Amino acid sequence: MSRTAHHRAAVVGTGHRARMFTRALAERPHHRVAALCDPSPTRMAFHNRLLTEAGEPAATQWEPDHFTDMLAKEDIDEVVVTTVDAEHDRYIVPALRAGCRVVTEKPMTVDAERCARILDTVRATGNTLTVAFNYRFNPAHEKVRALLADGAIGEILSVHFEWLLDVRHGADYFRRWHREKRHSGGLMVHKAGHHFDLVNWWLADHPQEVFGYGRLAFYGREAGERHGLRRHYDRAHGAAPAADDPFALDLAADDTLRALYLDAEQDDGYVRDRNVFDGPVTIEDDMAVLVRYARGATMTYHLTAYSPWEGYRVMFNGSAGRLELEVEESRWQPPRIRITSGSGALHGDTAAENAGGARLTLRPLWRPPVDVPLETAHEAHGGGDPRMLDALFGTVDESAPADTGAEGHPTATERDGALALAVGLAANRCFESGRPVGVRELIPGVWER
Repeated sequence: MSRTAHHRAAVVGTGHRARMFTRALAERPHHRVAALCDPSPTRMAFHNRLLTEAGEPAATQWEPDHFTDMLAKEDIDEVVVTTVDAEHDRYIVPALRAGCRVVTEKPMTVDAERCARILDTVRATGNTLTVAFNYRFNPAHEKVRALLADGAIGEILSVHFEWLLDVRHGADYFRRWHREKRHSGGLMVHKAGHHFDLVNWWLADHPQEVFGYGRLAFYGREAGERHGLRRHYDRAHGAAPAADDPFALDLAADDTLRALYLDAEQDDGYVRDRNVFDGPVTIEDDMAVLVRYARGATMTYHLTAYSPWEGYRVMFNGSAGRLELEVEESRWQPPRIRITSGSGALHGDTAAENAGGARLTLRPLWRPPVDVPLETAHEAHGGGDPRMLDALFGTVDESAPADTGAEGHPTATERDGALALAVGLAANRCFESGRPVGVRELIPGVWER
């Protein structure tokens, strides 16, 4: 499909995360959001208000069943996919076949069959698929990659990665569609895929074998009753038992959440504020994983979704020393009646309340440790979002250079998306079988692409 003076973009899926892309495209001089696609006219109308407030014309609104018609009739050449994870391939594949450039939110998809379908379509069409792994663009993560690539700790022998989601952000995955693995792939796919891509990128290597254990230890009905945390309601809105529950989400108290979800329930029946200590919940909240990489390094990875604080620790052990990164995104969460999204902590798109700091320490053998200076931010996923958007769509001010990282920054391809997905899928299979899983068998051929 030929390019027009303005790239005519379609945004598919118009929930909370899609706002970033709608705004970014509207701000850039050679892009126009020409169409929106979502089951909910109410959500699409919200995004059209964002466009008109930015001085842009409103986009046409399309139902998912008419997506391919939309591509042709609206002359779309750029598609951004931000739907429910299990629906990504439904839009990626026809958009690639239509000759569009496609950007998809992570994860690329949620299972091996959908992944193979996407990879086969990329190969058959020769078109471009980019996975929006914004953590690659975090300046602290770029500094880590540069040090490792320069041999600061010699050969990398092992990695330990500990990720903690706090009881505000972590709980949010158990209120919405993410709590059902058939929609999200679980946190090993939806959330940890960020981290598996980072480690693949940091090591410049690919995973070979995975083993792990995972369980629902804190959220869900059974654990909530065991720990004395469960209140008896299905969803928070209009429920008296939710009034003083610190785990409840008050959709009506936040203008954005009300407009995107509460007001849109009449369209598709999606309920955004379910009780985190009720069913059904089919994902895990505590996961321990061991990964072996092709060149011999190993990684131990632990994800906890119910921590008092939020952040992560990554330690690299090498033949010449050790590199340690610790990021404290939220030092603690106060008990708060009827949480809203006002602080942004539910989504990571603004600075977290009670944010801590970031530390990067190089510990060479036989020498004192060195504190490495870091450029850090707590908003916009550690500063990664704006840099990723510049890399994807160009700068808002065309006369200004894009701040996309010291290397001109390679965005993540469909192969990167598949390799990150493979670790999460293998971990999920281990949780069920109790046996190690070779990742090559999950998505045959991805390593040769």
